[in-house]
Amino acid sequence: MIVPIQIRKAAPGDAALVAEFNAQLALETEDLPLNRELVRGGVDRVLGDPAKGVYWLAEVSRQVVGQLMITYEWSDWRNGWFWWIQSVYVKKEWRGRGVFQALYHFVEEQASEQSDVCGLRLYVDARNAAAKTVYQRLGMEHTNYEVFEVDFRKAPRREVGQMFVTPTLPPGRS
Repeated sequence: MIVPIQIRKAAPGDAALVAEFNAQLALETEDLPLNRELVRGGVDRVLGDPAKGVYWLAEVSRQVVGQLMITYEWSDWRNGWFWWIQSVYVKKEWRGRGVFQALYHFVEEQASEQSDVCGLRLYVDARNAAAKTVYQRLGMEHTNYEVFEVDFRKAPRREVGQMFVTPTLPPGRS
């Protein structure tokens, strides 16, 4: 039996559920317990400011069973926006039943209808082989890019420039 999956934009009343899904995602994929208050604040800010992103929710019989968030990156190389797929979560009992596929195809269709959107991107934990397989099955391609970051919320702050060595010129150059 095929179960109809409806996709809708998250509203402020969904914030607690979205934050809970985000916390579950981090715990399941990275064994990372998140500060729930910090996550809720982040979700509230997205829901209150469309420039920060948008959450899309998948529902079955009016029950939210999955989500993803879209954020935006301008590409000067392509003169267009990449939509980044983030915060992907599907409830365990709904995995493998087309929920993410429905979310992805919905977003793909929305993006392809915008003349200033040049593509979709996402990042995935390097150890999450199951997710990589799903993304490739949907037509996404692995790229040569890797993600580097400085997380000011996690790492102790350092003095700016502390890790850099003073540049020196080759002998004979001044």
